[in-house]
Amino acid sequence: MVEPKYGGNIGGVARVMANFDFYDLYLVNPCEFDDECYKRAMHAQGIVENAKVFKSFEKAIKEMDYVVATSSVESKNDKKHLRNAVSLEFFSEKIFETTGRIGLVFGREDYGLFNEEIAMCDMLVKIPTSESYPSLNLSHAVGVVLYSLFIYKDVKTHGVSRVIGGVEKEKLYSFFSELLDVIDYPDHKKENTRVMFKRLIGRAMPSKWEYHTLMGVFSRTLNKLKKRR
Repeated sequence: MVEPKYGGNIGGVARVMANFDFYDLYLVNPCEFDDECYKRAMHAQGIVENAKVFKSFEKAIKEMDYVVATSSVESKNDKKHLRNAVSLEFFSEKIFETTGRIGLVFGREDYGLFNEEIAMCDMLVKIPTSESYPSLNLSHAVGVVLYSLFIYKDVKTHGVSRVIGGVEKEKLYSFFSELLDVIDYPDHKKENTRVMFKRLIGRAMPSKWEYHTLMGVFSRTLNKLKKRR
């Protein structure tokens, strides 16, 4: 939870986390844990008491292998990749193809997540709601997402992890960024294209074999391009 403003929402989130077997709560610059917080947490007060508090969003997600942002605001334009969201159903089904530390990120009650925070995430998920009133209460939104994951967990077969982790993803993004520089890709398009590639990889969830294949292609391409300079 990023900068929650009301203790009651923290308590409400803790309660729905316990309902669906989630117990690790990370908070970025939260408000105080007031009486309303513990009252709404009910029998999940231990989740509040054991919550990890961070001063920055970047530090909170540092040890995560896969980070998923949530937002009620999405882009309908395929060229605007930052807020190009996937459905909750798609996410709930695909995420069980991986293991590792997965972070679900929920934003402020009033402003949600900032663009720079969403850019740090691998995927953006939107809960389908009415267009006339798309914004959900924070604890309700968390409850819907965790419920979806909970029911999918019962029908998915858990095998050996096949999806790359955070370190591999960062290397892949770095190679892609270097490739853009080497081919003199227009500066004003670079950032949007980097985000597009990050979203593409986030949705694809490549296996380690696919990762090594892509890295091999990028490496050979970069070496040949540099020799021609």
